[in-house]
Amino acid sequence: MSPRRHPPRPAPGGPGNPRDAVVTGLGFCLPGGAEPVFTAAQVWDIASRGRSVLDRHDSHYGSVHLSAEQFQQRLPDIPEFFSRHYTNAHRYGLVSLVEACADAELDLATGDLCEAAVLVGRGSVDANVDSYLTLLGIDPDSATTLDALEMFVAAEQAVSPSDVAVVQGALTRTVGPCFTVSCGCSSAAVQIGNARRLIATGETDLAVVTGVDVFNVDLIRKGQRLLYGAQHAYDGMDAAGMPDLLPSFDSLMRPYDRRADCVNHGEGSATVVLESREHAARRGAHLYGQVLAAAMTRDGLANPLAADDSGAQLARAVRLCLGDRWRIEQVPYINGASDGGAAVTALEANTIRELYGPDPTVLMSSQEGCFGHHGSPAGCLGLALTLMMMEFGEVCPTANCEQPADGLPFDPVPGTRTRPLDFDHALSFNYQIGGVKHAMLLGGPDAT
Repeated sequence: MSPRRHPPRPAPGGPGNPRDAVVTGLGFCLPGGAEPVFTAAQVWDIASRGRSVLDRHDSHYGSVHLSAEQFQQRLPDIPEFFSRHYTNAHRYGLVSLVEACADAELDLATGDLCEAAVLVGRGSVDANVDSYLTLLGIDPDSATTLDALEMFVAAEQAVSPSDVAVVQGALTRTVGPCFTVSCGCSSAAVQIGNARRLIATGETDLAVVTGVDVFNVDLIRKGQRLLYGAQHAYDGMDAAGMPDLLPSFDSLMRPYDRRADCVNHGEGSATVVLESREHAARRGAHLYGQVLAAAMTRDGLANPLAADDSGAQLARAVRLCLGDRWRIEQVPYINGASDGGAAVTALEANTIRELYGPDPTVLMSSQEGCFGHHGSPAGCLGLALTLMMMEFGEVCPTANCEQPADGLPFDPVPGTRTRPLDFDHALSFNYQIGGVKHAMLLGGPDAT
């Protein structure tokens, strides 16, 4: 990674609050083509050039080709008796945790994380779901419309909500808080907000947050039938806001592009290390930035698969983040969460108009096209990339966006080159079908 282009600015009024939640470590286990990407430098190399590492042979999908040797190299002390039973979700989550701790210069072996909060976000149609469908006696290949709805609900609820947190807790030997949140693509982002609160209240000085998902490709291919089955199950209910672009493996996702016609998926894991400013200063840790505020709202819709594209609740989440302390004019960049879906792009466009007024000049880009729409890791990856953009003074382009859609009220940074921008406040968005809207306000190391 290149050196910081703009030296840190001193914070007005002092060096910051000792209970600020600062980010000191980033680690990944994400698609990278033939090899996974593990480090912040590798992720930046892909995102800053708008590269897409989705497999393009038989289908457009982001696969993590993690070998047994790569896993063993990073976690040599886990007995084979345990490791042979790990799912890919376990492996990816453990690898990204180890990479983030190494980046933060925290030593697992000497107990640096023995009092840390270990927080995990899960939440998609995971590869573990097959066993639950079998237990429920549901045959995915012969499901009726009602069965299809039951399958979707089972898949959403049966994500083994403690599995990755348990193995991470054992690895760190923590006696601190250790739990999982499952609210779809917002899961890790919600956990980042939880980590910030735990640090602010003094419950912990150190937290690691991991988002990890491993998709069941066969279930995704049945997604269209499941969603339409759910629509019919809610007979007589307003189905407005149902997703109009469904998963595809046949063509490339293009967020904010006029040719956008599908969503591609990708698997993997991302982990961030957060510390109190006081704790990080004692260690002399490098600060990527800080989490200034986070807020979650819901659309309040009766249909659990619908979404309100008006942007009203996302705008509300942003205002909750800003409170009376910050102004929207201080935020020149937003890390968007568009997966190429028209409803999602409309949601973000309406939110921008609501927040910035009729003539906005904000930049908003999405890197989902780099690695695929990968569910829970998106919260950690969005935070990581946004803070790196602040550090380098340049905004990453929207991957696969070459011809911006008409009428966008923001600049999606199309193409394959970064855009210079000197900024120390930014927002990062995440949301989930079913109405969850999450916003994080991020700042540079000395932002107030």
